[in-house]
Amino acid sequence: MNVLNRTKSLLKDTFSMTGHLDTDTAEAQIRSNVSFRGPNAWILAFSVVIASVGLNVNSIPVIIGAMLVSPLMGPIFGIGFSLGTNDMKFMVTSLKNLAVMMGIALLAATLYFLITPLNLSNPTELLARTNPTIYDVLIALFGGAAGMFEQCRKEKGTVIAGVAIATALMPPLCTAGFGLANGNFNHFFGALYLFAINCVFIATATYVMTKAFGFHQAEYQDVKVRKRTKFIMMGTTLIFIIPSILSAIVLIRNNDFDTRAAAFVQNNKSLESAIIYDYTVTHEKGRYLLEVYLSGDKLDDEQKAALLESANGFGIREDQISIKENKSSKSLLVADIVNDIYANTERQLAEKEKEVESLKAELREYQNDSIPYIQIAKEAKSFYPSINSIGISRGSSVSTDSLALRKTTFVNATTSSKMKEEEETKLLEWLKIRLNTDDVALTITTEKAEATRKPARKAENTEHKSI
Repeated sequence: MNVLNRTKSLLKDTFSMTGHLDTDTAEAQIRSNVSFRGPNAWILAFSVVIASVGLNVNSIPVIIGAMLVSPLMGPIFGIGFSLGTNDMKFMVTSLKNLAVMMGIALLAATLYFLITPLNLSNPTELLARTNPTIYDVLIALFGGAAGMFEQCRKEKGTVIAGVAIATALMPPLCTAGFGLANGNFNHFFGALYLFAINCVFIATATYVMTKAFGFHQAEYQDVKVRKRTKFIMMGTTLIFIIPSILSAIVLIRNNDFDTRAAAFVQNNKSLESAIIYDYTVTHEKGRYLLEVYLSGDKLDDEQKAALLESANGFGIREDQISIKENKSSKSLLVADIVNDIYANTERQLAEKEKEVESLKAELREYQNDSIPYIQIAKEAKSFYPSINSIGISRGSSVSTDSLALRKTTFVNATTSSKMKEEEETKLLEWLKIRLNTDDVALTITTEKAEATRKPARKAENTEHKSI
């Protein structure tokens, strides 16, 4: 029982909003961020151009940067807030500024795409903004709720920036401008549809949070005005919420059919004498159609019946599937050969890529280990005038006791006179620092004596034996 009580207490402390909210400051901030005049208008235009460039060159970091710069969230929060507080005047202001925002964004994006010389054959980032999914609804809904929490809490953070990135209000407007500039109204309306979904669900989440946090309701002296305002606000709320619910239902159904179609194709990719090499899914006015393209021998009635029965197992009716057979067994063989060549080429490219990376790593290691021979000789001569020549080489040494192998740098210095033991020790320490290694084997030869001294002492814990 104590454990249950402690758990309840922990959960209450974790999720309690007491002491964390400042609705008065939040209201002032929401109202001040609605206007699109002066600097806000210019910042919006600049951020639209940045986002358009990012979409034009398929650069996700540039698109994210534009979303961080753009001040798009203000009017949308304002619409949801005005719905929650029955403030008709602020609703009109928010809607006007939203219209101004859309006008500036569409104009800037359209002008950019009219003058840009770049025309990608596969602008994936642009095309991704023309087909909304149920995930866009969820992102907008929970993003709007997170944004409202950030507006209301006392300790401000970076949530608004994160919401701006997640809900992605900027790219759909830029894509709509791209559609206008190129006369592609499918892209234009598809992108505006995504923008509308984001706006509606962010406003819906803001409305819910405004009600939940108990913001002050707008007061009207005239009873008739108050009643009329509440009626208008209720109607506006329904206008926003009902289409958003219907839109979510449509998106969920479309997404569900797409998932089932993909699973069906994957399950039936290889048939007895044919293969499904491609498929398309279309949604039109609540009707769904899956078109599968087969390569190989034509299917007989029994095989077609089996394929349709398999589709039915994935919830796809017979009238929702169209089988396109336009390939012969000869083309199937060619397709298999092409697929094998493609797979083999990809495998070879992957192997070559690994080999290139390995060679690059070896080259970097070699460059890092390169020794500035002439510079070291000059420095050694300036420190120790008796040195006539110095030889340096990388190698390995092996302990005869443990047979342990380690990398060693061998230095052979020739002097005109015998060096003192302290000089030898200092020379060895300097070489370790200069060559950036603790394993240096130093041998000093005196020309006059024509004798070779033993290698100078290494670090106390280092044993060096020549093989």
